[in-house]
Amino acid sequence: MTTLSANPHAPAAAAKMPPQIPYIIGNEGCERFSFYGMRNILTMFLMTSLLMAVPEDLRKAEAKEVFHTFVIGVYFFPLLGGWLADRFFGKYPTIFWLSLLYCAGHACLAIFENNLRGFYFGLFLISLGSGGIKPLVSSFVGDQFDKSNRSLAQKVYDAFYWIINFGSFFASLLMPLILKKYGASIAFGLPGVLMALATLILWSGRHKYVHEPARGANPHSFLKVVLTALKAGGLGLSVAVLGLGLAAYSLSQMGSLGFVPAVCLALVLVMAFGGVGAALQLERARGVHPDDAVDGVRAVLRVLVLFALVTPFWSLFDQKASTWVLQANQMTKPEWFESSMMQALNPALVMILIPFNNLVLYPLLERTGVRVTALRRMGAGIALAGAAWIVAGVLQLWLDAGNAVSIVWQMLPYALLTLGEVLVSATGLEFAYSQAPLSMKGTIMSFWSLSVTVGNLWVLLSNISIKSPSALAAIQSTGYSETACLMFFFAGFALVAAAVFGLVARRYPMLNNYRG
Repeated sequence: MTTLSANPHAPAAAAKMPPQIPYIIGNEGCERFSFYGMRNILTMFLMTSLLMAVPEDLRKAEAKEVFHTFVIGVYFFPLLGGWLADRFFGKYPTIFWLSLLYCAGHACLAIFENNLRGFYFGLFLISLGSGGIKPLVSSFVGDQFDKSNRSLAQKVYDAFYWIINFGSFFASLLMPLILKKYGASIAFGLPGVLMALATLILWSGRHKYVHEPARGANPHSFLKVVLTALKAGGLGLSVAVLGLGLAAYSLSQMGSLGFVPAVCLALVLVMAFGGVGAALQLERARGVHPDDAVDGVRAVLRVLVLFALVTPFWSLFDQKASTWVLQANQMTKPEWFESSMMQALNPALVMILIPFNNLVLYPLLERTGVRVTALRRMGAGIALAGAAWIVAGVLQLWLDAGNAVSIVWQMLPYALLTLGEVLVSATGLEFAYSQAPLSMKGTIMSFWSLSVTVGNLWVLLSNISIKSPSALAAIQSTGYSETACLMFFFAGFALVAAAVFGLVARRYPMLNNYRG
């Protein structure tokens, strides 16, 4: 009997979109409304209500410090969420239970609008909940795909990022008005309702998801392979020990740096020097750990070099909700327009730019012979952020000279920064997932989120450094204000990072680590 074989020239079956994706997208849209709804009014609420006991000349700096400390927490707790999911519970249960803590945090903000400790406890719960689920939701999206429909993943990540900004747009536009008209309890309570709805949507699709189980205690995890390499002694261990010494010095400066900056700086030093030390002698871990685990750690360490160069972008991007809002306060604007509302321009532009880039810009560049790779997008995005801050610095110089500057001028730096955001952030989510070995998806997404923590750490450290007598004297010698000098400093910081990123990216070997 003859067996008929399939026609080798028959067209491959079209990739199918996983039907569970709308539940995740809906959950993300509501969750992002809740997060940005409270975040985008936080600086102004601190300035006009909660921090009124702080002297006026110190209140701006205090509000910025509270805001960026909160953001540091949001992007630090992904390490905890990723560890809980990978080690014990799996992604979906961890997302669900942390979402309930998230809801409790919103409730605290609404209840304790006049109580500093209660309000700060609410911020802690939100940073724990939002940060803990952050790497899990984005990697949970990746889990729903395999190699048969991997081509659709970047489109879904773009849609994922689009819905994030859909929620952010309405939150940025409405919440400042609600805060002004109805007060803080309503303005902070409404985002809590949206977070409860997000949790309900997530729960509704629980039987449809692809659930990657928790891997339990992994003897060949990223951290254990790194520790094995370092324990082999040699130059790598010396580099790691140097990092520990610098971290200890950072902690000893807690009195001048503050608790959060000192601890975060110590963590960054330990990770940076430990990673470099492990990379120098990673081959010594072979034999103790299987080759795929060692190769996986090497892949993650390569990605972390790129993530480190993305941190300056985040130091610029997150200041649009602090430094740029305070700049907007100095500008002329309609009486009904609140300074915080200007942030709605960012998500509105994202919703326009994502389809424009995918349907018009990228195909046009490809037709002209320019390959639009993920790393080229990210490098260009960092450079655009630097350009945005040059424009913001020029606007600040006009304001410092006593000129009446319309808030309409802020649209230009917002447009440049938003184009940079689309190129960096939406691309970076899929890039991070695709480069991580299957056993290290949670780890790599946590490190991606941690890059935002480090970016906000640079903001806190720069604000501390600028208060030193030598820095103040140098600024006074320029004739510019502290704000303008910081703006040009951050612009240069990003442009240098973009140049180095481009050089490193040219030697980076791209991987494809989706499920089989």
